[in-house]
Amino acid sequence: MRLFKRSQVQRETAVATPTTPPSPIHPRVLCIIHNPKVPSQGGRKLADVSGWQNPDRLAQQYIADVQDASYGYVRYAIGERIEVDGCPVKADGFVYTADDYVRHWFARGGWHQPDGVDYGRILSEFDIINRINDNRIDEVWLFGFPYAGYYESIMVGPGAFWCNAPPLENRQARRRFVIMGFNYERGVGEMLENLGHRAESIMQHVYRGQRGQANLWERFTRYDKTHPGQAECGNVHFAPNSLRDYDWGNPRSVPSRCDTWLHFPDLSGAPRSVNCREWGNGDIRQHHLWWLRHLPHVTGATNDISHNWWEYIITP
Repeated sequence: MRLFKRSQVQRETAVATPTTPPSPIHPRVLCIIHNPKVPSQGGRKLADVSGWQNPDRLAQQYIADVQDASYGYVRYAIGERIEVDGCPVKADGFVYTADDYVRHWFARGGWHQPDGVDYGRILSEFDIINRINDNRIDEVWLFGFPYAGYYESIMVGPGAFWCNAPPLENRQARRRFVIMGFNYERGVGEMLENLGHRAESIMQHVYRGQRGQANLWERFTRYDKTHPGQAECGNVHFAPNSLRDYDWGNPRSVPSRCDTWLHFPDLSGAPRSVNCREWGNGDIRQHHLWWLRHLPHVTGATNDISHNWWEYIITP
């Protein structure tokens, strides 16, 4: 049996052969934006007071980038949008007022600890489990601000597992789903990083029973520092030639077999010399798009594991 379910996400039908692109899926998103009005600033919204990004524009850029990176397979749509005039409640019940938050931000300190939000409250407040069970949505995007307390991603539901955060078991949910946490102080590159870490967690889980060369996820993530002369595509923090975290602008050249992953499942190609010119010379968004585009994305399976890794990443 596969580790994923196809039935919960709307998809177009097409006749597929083992090396053809899979039929697109259309995940529906509940988008919740915490963007309170700030009384001391004439009722202007926090994002405007702070000069941060427009969360709706970020969402549309992210949707376009994920569709591009998945070769048209993942076609997100905002099914429901809720904008909240307030801040999320922390796990211990604390909640910032908009004015208090702005004072802390410009003072650069005094933040409440513990920082994490009350995910149970979020599930209840926005009736998320019923929305999932009624197939109205497939995942949730939380848009907030620095110190909002979101995880970058968290998996919820029966059999939930680590997804860059401790799993949130909820047996009322009929299927697993992911809640993403985005920060509208930052850009779409950081949103893609959240997705990249989600991919790392899920694919490590998918290949947890495979050993040696059969563990294709381990092979995919090799980089020169840990596997000299045997780099493949690296991971979210380490490009094939990186020497440290976030070292996406390193100009040194190393041999890498990254190109072979574009022809998956044929991994017989030879290595070639690569450096940061391949992935945007240090640009976070360009590196993450480069890395995501190398994920296998065709039909077929080997050892009951799909040749389309996006299927696991988006519908866990």
